[in-house]
Amino acid sequence: MTEKLKLIARSADDLSVISAVLQDSALRIDDMAWLPEAHRFAVVANRFRWEKVAKDAPRRKARGERVRAGLHFDGILRAQFRNLSLGDKQKVVELLAIDTKMGEDGAATIELVFAGGGTIRLEAECIEVVLQDLSDAWTALRTPSHAVD
Repeated sequence: MTEKLKLIARSADDLSVISAVLQDSALRIDDMAWLPEAHRFAVVANRFRWEKVAKDAPRRKARGERVRAGLHFDGILRAQFRNLSLGDKQKVVELLAIDTKMGEDGAATIELVFAGGGTIRLEAECIEVVLQDLSDAWTALRTPSHAVD
């Protein structure tokens, strides 16, 4: 059994940690839900365990691990989608980062940035985010890599 991660974010700094942990997560369009009545945006993704790769640095030949993880944002007032094919529910997208801009009143704009230019912009009353691993880990098919400009 693997260690399961659980993180709570209540500030932009906290959310930057969650962003780093979720870098290169893979998910289907169908794995996201905007629940306006509950003021919640939820995601279930296959998270690459970068923290495990860092811990096992001398054994970099390994492909790494993935784990199923749940993420939810509470206090969400609006969700806007750009450059994502929402009709193709089985399409797999790769989360690159979560960016945060704080307002003067504690409100926040949270942007989920995907490979290929897709984004989800969340307007939030405040930052209230939970990330939790839901499954045991499995061997990843590959270690994610990115071209360097």
